Amino acid sequence: MSFLTGVLCMCSGGLPGAEPLVFISAFASGEKAGIHSFRFDSATGTLQPLHRTADIQNPFFLAVSPDQRFLYAINAESFGGADDEFVAAYALDGRDGRLKRLNQHSARGTASCYLDVDATGKTVAVANYASGSVASLPVKEDGSLGEAVSFVQHSGSGADPVRQKGPNAHCIVISPDNRFALAADLGIDKILIYQLDAAAARLTPNDAQPFVKMRPASGPRHITFHPNGRHVYVINELANTVTCFDYAADSGMLTERQTLSTLPAGFTGKSHTADLKITPDGKFLYGTNRGHDSIASYRIAENGMLTLLSIDPSLGKGPQNLLITPDGRWLLCANMPGNSVVVFRIDAANGNLAATGAPVAMPMPSCIRWAK
Repeated sequence: MSFLTGVLCMCSGGLPGAEPLVFISAFASGEKAGIHSFRFDSATGTLQPLHRTADIQNPFFLAVSPDQRFLYAINAESFGGADDEFVAAYALDGRDGRLKRLNQHSARGTASCYLDVDATGKTVAVANYASGSVASLPVKEDGSLGEAVSFVQHSGSGADPVRQKGPNAHCIVISPDNRFALAADLGIDKILIYQLDAAAARLTPNDAQPFVKMRPASGPRHITFHPNGRHVYVINELANTVTCFDYAADSGMLTERQTLSTLPAGFTGKSHTADLKITPDGKFLYGTNRGHDSIASYRIAENGMLTLLSIDPSLGKGPQNLLITPDGRWLLCANMPGNSVVVFRIDAANGNLAATGAPVAMPMPSCIRWAK
């Protein structure tokens, strides 16, 4: 396969029986930038290249609308520069992997690093790392975006004098019931909780609990909800840990239950976590270690608590992001500085990972997304 780049995003919508499409955005500028599309073979876990959309720069993150008709991407001429970055909207143009640009609007911040679309498809939320803020943009009937209607600037600092001089919003994730949005801010060791008015695309601080404080120098990075909606998991970049919370869907409140390391005992090298994902059946959680270059696997108990199962090589340098397919059979790992994506088969009985085929070469794969 030719060298491609990016962020993996898979969508399995479309014609009955059609194989899913995979969209890979190249986190690069100039001629290497773009969003590449593939067809995914669900039987073998292989990728067939289809098309490259080139009218975009540094598209670090992607999100696909719930109806799989639209794709949203970060667009940045200079990622993390002085100027605000953009969220670009595209229409999925048929089943050949082509994208049609609709429009774009300001992300209201810099180093924009995460996007999420609410369950109705009417709101796109964005986290801005360098400027430490979150924003929400309305989605029009044709899938195009309006100007941001909510903007929240985070404030404060953390215990790490190098990495936590100020706020660094690293993700924003909308709750399964579409009532709340949780933002992980690495720079201030907080999970900020917002009420979501999806129809108006508006975020407001949660009255019952506007934030939960993480342990000092944790550096919360990414968040995921358990499929049952009763638990939330946070992977902490600086501490190399994963934290389990109980989640009260009626109030949006979080209660910490457990924090475990993602690294083997005795490891003394430099490593930072990146992403975490849960299998659709809610039985297993996986998290990435950049530096140790591995994937930590956990079993999830009925009460949400985690037990470490194994820590396996990611088969590439700097595993940045994970995707688990909706059937729970495949895990895809984007090794960003390693310039490769590796497909693993998941053992449904014990959660073990087994690589299938050779790594797919592509420069700087950054983030993986799937839409059914």
